[in-house]
Amino acid sequence: MNGPFNLKYPIGKLSLALSFTPDEHAAAIDILADLPQHLTAVLDGLTDQQLDTMYRPGGWTIRQLTHHIADSHVTAYSWMRLAITEDWPTVYDYNPAALADLPDSTLPVSVSLQLLESLHQRWVSTLRVVPDAAWATRGYIHPESGRCTLEQALAMYAWHSRHHLAHILNCRVLHGW
Repeated sequence: MNGPFNLKYPIGKLSLALSFTPDEHAAAIDILADLPQHLTAVLDGLTDQQLDTMYRPGGWTIRQLTHHIADSHVTAYSWMRLAITEDWPTVYDYNPAALADLPDSTLPVSVSLQLLESLHQRWVSTLRVVPDAAWATRGYIHPESGRCTLEQALAMYAWHSRHHLAHILNCRVLHGW
């Protein structure tokens, strides 16, 4: 804990339930549906200097964090679509920190906000029609973490959305923005 906030895990660490109800699936999908709007709102009014401020010591800048969310969600969208259409495909591993150091991580945050708006429309429309039985029986194999069901992936990325929104909100509060 750092001051009044846990700067690393502001909403706590990810905890995967053993199984979700259909209502819990819908609630997690709603989090994904709302992310672009919420992210746009928490970034609204920030200057370039503020966007280039680390959200926590040793972390990324808010700008890098915004681009990381887009990178991560593009990847998750692809993995989940493969899991829906193939039988337990093996997905690739990637290095988020290396991606955060690429030159495109210095672009305006509006670039990733536009990407997330379109991406999440497609992702949510796909997830809303996943049959109840498929959530626990379909998934992908990650080379580092092993088998991941669609349900676990949904829980992970709903948490990821809330986690990074909280990082930005905490940074704004701590700096009085």
